[in-house]
Amino acid sequence: MNLQDQIGVLEAGVDQLLQAAAAAHAPRADERAAAVPQQDTPVASSEAEQAVAEQPHTVAVDTAAEAADAAAEPVEAANATVTETAEAIEPAAEAAHAAPAQPELHVARPSQNEITLTIGGQTVTLNALQVGQMIEELSNARASMQPEPPPGIPQGWRFASTKNPMMAVQKQSNGDRLLVLRHTGHGWVPFTFSPDIVAQMYMLLTQR
Repeated sequence: MNLQDQIGVLEAGVDQLLQAAAAAHAPRADERAAAVPQQDTPVASSEAEQAVAEQPHTVAVDTAAEAADAAAEPVEAANATVTETAEAIEPAAEAAHAAPAQPELHVARPSQNEITLTIGGQTVTLNALQVGQMIEELSNARASMQPEPPPGIPQGWRFASTKNPMMAVQKQSNGDRLLVLRHTGHGWVPFTFSPDIVAQMYMLLTQR
């Protein structure tokens, strides 16, 4: 085989290789062309489905928001009503809890043997015996109350003295002396003196 023949054989082999390569690439191109529409279709459909899925969701959210606003309006109105009611009740409650004013006592003497006491618009008339009973009850209560009467004679003190009062004396088992004096206003007023005070009182009454 000469050189010319060898070149022809090589050219024929190259042609066969080119044909084989072209045949191999043709199916792959077809597969790619077929694959492109198949991929585009699901993508488009998925986007449409997503848009459709998102649309009702948005509508549902908007509807829920509107329902929440509609429900909030009565609640706000109710809260406003409660606030107004509380503001209206508060002054009445404060007035109810406020300490009632102390009624004033008015003493009058319509006649010589009567005393009238008026407290809170209610008037009571007391005769001499009832006044004496009240003085006795008040005196017994005042003896245990604080503060005690002043130790000295207060300036400007008004009093009604009893001259030469009736008296009664009783000796106690411990040596003390019980002296009861009859005052025309206070009635029978009892005093108890220990022996040393009796001696001092005797000296005060007998000194010149």
